[in-house]
Amino acid sequence: MADIIYIIGIGEDGAGGLTPDSLSKVHRSEVLLGGERQLSFFNTYQGEKIVLKNGLKAFADKLEEVWKERRAVVLASGDPLFFGIAGYLVRRFGPEHVEVIPHYSSVQLAFARLGDSWQDAELVSLHGRPIRGLAQRIDGKRKIALLTDEVNSPAVIGAYLCEFGMTEYEAFVCERLGGEEEACRFWELDELEKGSFAPLNVVILRRKTEAVREVRRGFAYPDETFQQRRPEKGLITKREVRAFVLSELNLSEDAVVWDIGSGSGAVAAECARIARLGKVYALEKSAENLPNMEANRRKFRADFEIIHDTAPLGLNRLPDPDAVFIGGSGGNLKEIISLCAQRLRPGGRLVIGAITIETLYSSMESLKLEGMAVEVTQIQASRGKPILGMTRFEGMNPVYVVSGRRQDCNNPKD
Repeated sequence: MADIIYIIGIGEDGAGGLTPDSLSKVHRSEVLLGGERQLSFFNTYQGEKIVLKNGLKAFADKLEEVWKERRAVVLASGDPLFFGIAGYLVRRFGPEHVEVIPHYSSVQLAFARLGDSWQDAELVSLHGRPIRGLAQRIDGKRKIALLTDEVNSPAVIGAYLCEFGMTEYEAFVCERLGGEEEACRFWELDELEKGSFAPLNVVILRRKTEAVREVRRGFAYPDETFQQRRPEKGLITKREVRAFVLSELNLSEDAVVWDIGSGSGAVAAECARIARLGKVYALEKSAENLPNMEANRRKFRADFEIIHDTAPLGLNRLPDPDAVFIGGSGGNLKEIISLCAQRLRPGGRLVIGAITIETLYSSMESLKLEGMAVEVTQIQASRGKPILGMTRFEGMNPVYVVSGRRQDCNNPKD
């Protein structure tokens, strides 16, 4: 009968930081598996050592070969269930065959060194993950713990945060936590991007008590807060329309979004702040709009990807979307709708803003040809304007918002 697989967390203090019970399990095992660093703490181990390499699946396949015949222990850094391998192994072998014995997590130790609570902190792993999207994920949070790697080092994080003007944060960097060469200290962000650090580190960001900054809440921000082409009637989806479009897109926080014909990037920025764990791609063919898109990306701390290309060709390399907004088509509306309808994930939405009846008709017909359920709403708002100490209303041009969704989708509209 197969034995239990023990997954034991271990820190920088090595074997000396393990409990007698954990040490006993290691010494009684016949196979010891883990990363090179964890295995190096047991130089006199008498059994077989297997190094974690070539990805989790290959490692788990190797573990499956040995655990039914020999007593196996897996060593993992810190708490193996905190962005570690234990979750994957429990799902693979079943909770009845796995016992996890956690050590202190690096985040626990870092906050202990800081002398601050961490139950209210935003926890983000950049280990093996891209840094893109971090800005909208952490904006407005008071405390953030970042797990780093050799690519996303504290210096890279400092430069990234400075790019988005997030200087209301100070950084507390902990290197080699739990080891003999442990070092922890505060950094200003401009210092951080110039520093050098040990590969093993954790970064805590904490908002300065004296920092005064207006926190953006809600959505559909005023038009004038976006940088846009002048005169006033530039390439921007107006606030009233933008609010309805965002509602129709029905974004989850991890949604993949395409904003086609992005113009100023206003819709892309708002989508990125709602889908803060997702990915937003803003496609724009006109080079003169790109500086405004970049300015709004930074100002609104909305780290969407700007793509200078023409649809539908520029969409081919993007991941399939959960939601698509078409604000401009460059005369290729039918082809764009066809491609988007084919690529749209189950339950996704395709929303089009039209200012002419020709575009309205073409949008509705193209969506129907793709077998999508179609809804259309005309939005015509008026804004108050001062006149001789009084107020009059100035009407805005009507906009048609066309929404398409697959008829076999069981997701409710709201």
